[in-house]
Amino acid sequence: MPSNPAIGSAPATAAPWWKFGHVWLIIAGPAIVIVAGFVTLWLAISRPDPVIAEDYYRQGIEINKTLEAPEKSLAPAMKGRNHAATPVQDQPR
Repeated sequence: MPSNPAIGSAPATAAPWWKFGHVWLIIAGPAIVIVAGFVTLWLAISRPDPVIAEDYYRQGIEINKTLEAPEKSLAPAMKGRNHAATPVQDQPR
């Protein structure tokens, strides 16, 4: 007869899979990704993108016209530079 009683005895029944913590760690990753995907879908559907202006082309042309006139676009900078370069005795009081 064997000296160890565990050798000849029937195998012990294993616990169900949901009682192991590592299983839930493995399941949690994909489950979080699926929930985040649905949240992203809900955000995309419930908050539509803003519509651009109907006259976007005309606004672009106007911007180009102001960029083509550098003397007008640089006027504030030139005025500030000239004021900073004016000696103190020549500045208006």
